[in-house]
Amino acid sequence: MKGTFPISKFETLNTPFYYYDADLLRETLACVNKEAGKYSRYHIHYAVKANANPKILKIIRENGLGADCVSGWEIQAAIQAGFPASKIVFAGVGKADWEINLGLDHDIFCFNVESIPEMEVINELAGIKNKVASIALRINPNVAAHTHANITTGLKENKFGINMDDLDEVIKLVAKSPHLKLIGIHFHIGSQITDMGDFVGLCNRVNEVQKYLSNQRIIVEHVNVGGGLGIDYHHPNRQSIPDFTNYFATFHKHLKLFPEQTLHFELGRSLVGQCGSLISKVLYVKQGANKQFAILDAGMTDLIRPALYQAYHKIENITSEEPVEKYDVVGPICESSDVFGKAVDLNKTKRGDFLAIRSAGAYGEIMASSYNCRALPQGYISDELI
Repeated sequence: MKGTFPISKFETLNTPFYYYDADLLRETLACVNKEAGKYSRYHIHYAVKANANPKILKIIRENGLGADCVSGWEIQAAIQAGFPASKIVFAGVGKADWEINLGLDHDIFCFNVESIPEMEVINELAGIKNKVASIALRINPNVAAHTHANITTGLKENKFGINMDDLDEVIKLVAKSPHLKLIGIHFHIGSQITDMGDFVGLCNRVNEVQKYLSNQRIIVEHVNVGGGLGIDYHHPNRQSIPDFTNYFATFHKHLKLFPEQTLHFELGRSLVGQCGSLISKVLYVKQGANKQFAILDAGMTDLIRPALYQAYHKIENITSEEPVEKYDVVGPICESSDVFGKAVDLNKTKRGDFLAIRSAGAYGEIMASSYNCRALPQGYISDELI
């Protein structure tokens, strides 16, 4: 079944562009709040890196979520969208001094620190401002996630987080740092995870770390388990909202919190992935020696996931009801990797047809580039096109 799109409105817009179903986004956020609300002291931060379109951020902020940022520019975007600084978490393995100072100036909720050198710099910069920075230790749990190698973050070989072998030294440094306050521990094992067993493994490792810390009489206020919940790229209509019920229940069942501890999540793709589609026009249909190509005006500059991760996105011809044929769907960029899909079943396609590349609300518009001097794609929400 195809998605529903306001095609008559699309005809007034320049392609390619991103279209966001605001109703689906709000429905997804309502589901998240409902399911997380079943458990006391669960807090949701939106991972801004998934999509920082200001109109998307505004809807998410209106639904009461906090913001998980991985750059100073994302902090600025969150502040401009109205997220309270008290709900902003700053993660990232390479925080520049100006980014740290920005977080300190706004008195953000927490810095998720990833190394001893970073802790030393935050302590120094906070001291200059006569402030105390709240920090959480991002611990590398060495837990494998069943996902693409490029989006796995919780193994020892990854650049992220503090190795568990270094915890003793880190804890001693915190105790000697007058401008740091340890309020939490933070974990993140990767993205596009659909196997709940991966999260069970994470819970078990968090429990081990909690026990280790409590043996040293350290009980932090907050535990942050990151995000990573995936979406169904193959069936965006069948499962337009991920299984948040099972996701939160998995942590409730397997994670052992101490009394009064809060549990924080940093969800991105699972909130915005299904609400977005990249809308493109067919420039040409080209018959090759053994296949036919649908050549679009959208390319890897607009949606890089297929080229970067060999990612699958469902593609639909939303202006044709003719019998299905097979096409390699490609873009205009001068790169052989500029391919959205091979042997794709599409209703018979001709020049000028609109194609929708689905499940592109996360890591689509935000990762667009101007390679080949192309213009960045615009993003529109359905509220604007009524």
